[in-house]
Amino acid sequence: MFKRFVIVLGLISTVGLGDLFAQDPEFTQFYANPLYLNPAFAGTARCPRVCFNYRNQWPGISGTFVTYSASYDQHIDEIGGGIGLIMTNDRAGQATINTTNISGIYSYQLNVSREFSIKMGLQATFMQKSVDWTKLNFGDMIDPRRGFIYNTNEVPGVTNKTNVDFSAGVLGYSRKYFFGFAVHHITEPDEGFLGTSKLPMKYTGHAGAVIPLGGKYSESSISPNILFQKQQDFQQLNLGIYITKGPIVGGVWYRNADSFILLVGFQQDLFKFGYSYDVTISKLTNATAGSHELSFQMQFQCKPKKKKFRTISCPSF
Repeated sequence: MFKRFVIVLGLISTVGLGDLFAQDPEFTQFYANPLYLNPAFAGTARCPRVCFNYRNQWPGISGTFVTYSASYDQHIDEIGGGIGLIMTNDRAGQATINTTNISGIYSYQLNVSREFSIKMGLQATFMQKSVDWTKLNFGDMIDPRRGFIYNTNEVPGVTNKTNVDFSAGVLGYSRKYFFGFAVHHITEPDEGFLGTSKLPMKYTGHAGAVIPLGGKYSESSISPNILFQKQQDFQQLNLGIYITKGPIVGGVWYRNADSFILLVGFQQDLFKFGYSYDVTISKLTNATAGSHELSFQMQFQCKPKKKKFRTISCPSF
């Protein structure tokens, strides 16, 4: 009962009581969801690409966070860049709070030299957040002995909020290294149901390198990576490495001081599949049961063009 009460308090805080602030859901396999990480990734594979992502965070605690994502992107020569479409859905507290975002993206590619390119992306998002007041518990519903048995005197507020939001990003890359920076929620939309609850800007920086093993055209490589994110007072630093040998990809990451991440992936022809598990090492270890994440990509083929196009060499999980 106490655990349930703590969860309810956390959910109430996210719906905007007073001047409180929300926070974006996150994906451990951020390169398997490139448009969510940075809009400049739109069109970087040149040919049509479809990505599906699923994350179940802290399944050991009833009613936590389940997030879905689906995206499509490709490069179009006629507009000098890439286009992308991404939809995400996040359900918190057994769908007590439901958030859906639909975004359109355009990215422009600039080939600075024979070895280095820059992409700049712009993203426009339609956001909808809803709350099911019938699933919320309040303090006046509690009986000291029998738990939640009374009806609440709280008056339900707004059940739906819609907003338009904008984001931008830049990506620089060659065959050996890559780096990028993105700013999400430039307009800081208000998501509050009972008061002001602005969604703060999120800053993301990421970089890495691809190092072939056993020769220039070897199917084996290692890729050290770093990612840093900041949103209001929340900060996250991920340090990790991918190891690729033929169709098999493995990875290990360390995130802040609360978890480390194990990843395994398989890529063959047009398909890529990845699974990752977040091992919680903080005081919540026994309660959360970690986090599970699945990713699936389809990389379609397209007709060869005479015009040279440089794709980015970076991890796909």
